[in-house]
Amino acid sequence: MTAADAPRRRTLDERAAFLAEKAREVRSRVIDMIYKAKSGHPGGALSAADIVTALYFDILRVDPADPRRPDRDRFLLSKGHACPVLYACLAMRGYFGLEHLDTLRQFGSILQGHPIPKTPGIDMTTGSLGHGLSIGLGMALEGQLRKRDYHVFVLLGDGEINEGLVWEAAMAAAKYKTDRLIAIVDRNRLQMDGCCDEVMPMGDIAAKFKAFGWKTFEIDGHDMAQILRTVEKARRVRGRPTCIVANTVKGKGVSYMEDRFEWHGKCPNADELACAMKEIWGEDS
Repeated sequence: MTAADAPRRRTLDERAAFLAEKAREVRSRVIDMIYKAKSGHPGGALSAADIVTALYFDILRVDPADPRRPDRDRFLLSKGHACPVLYACLAMRGYFGLEHLDTLRQFGSILQGHPIPKTPGIDMTTGSLGHGLSIGLGMALEGQLRKRDYHVFVLLGDGEINEGLVWEAAMAAAKYKTDRLIAIVDRNRLQMDGCCDEVMPMGDIAAKFKAFGWKTFEIDGHDMAQILRTVEKARRVRGRPTCIVANTVKGKGVSYMEDRFEWHGKCPNADELACAMKEIWGEDS
């Protein structure tokens, strides 16, 4: 069903190595498109790059040639401002031409500042934070009622889960035993105004979801092998939804962006772009 089936036939280590190389390209495209747009959100896109790369190049059962296939897995980027990472993966998977990446945030482009269904491969508009989990729950319930064999993945930011709607969805998902719903929290510990634990402390996020009736896992969100193993476990969970708390680094892969909340929504200049590309590809200065 997916052009990424070939990596699945390899060993776990081979799959992880394949994905790590893909993630380099994803990161470089994220930085390049934000630089060209002179606008965007690099920090949270880079922290989620390994997760989204693993989903689109190994995990998700999708078909770029038939984006609306009824039995496809669904993916919702609830933290919609991080959309450059999703656009890079969609383009690299063949949902649309790579040339569209140069039109990020331009008037009339299919690649707006938050995901919209005008973009091939996007199922729902996101970006008004806190809504993705409820939308994903609705999709999972539809599959449950129609007895369809697909999973719904929702990627949330740890700042985003300050929103109360997230926890209303968490309660409802447990009540209806939506075991095809998998939430992934990008736990990079920073949001627009600073440290998440200072802006609005959320405590032990995995424990919170567990208290709401979810099966929970905690992982290193930059370890491809851990991502693959944990999602495989999540797919086997029955009778309740699953939350994977992925510990990440905001701006991962670009040293001057790492763990800096200032890079939540900031465009690199030409020198910063060149530096980022050298670091992502491991080139000497």
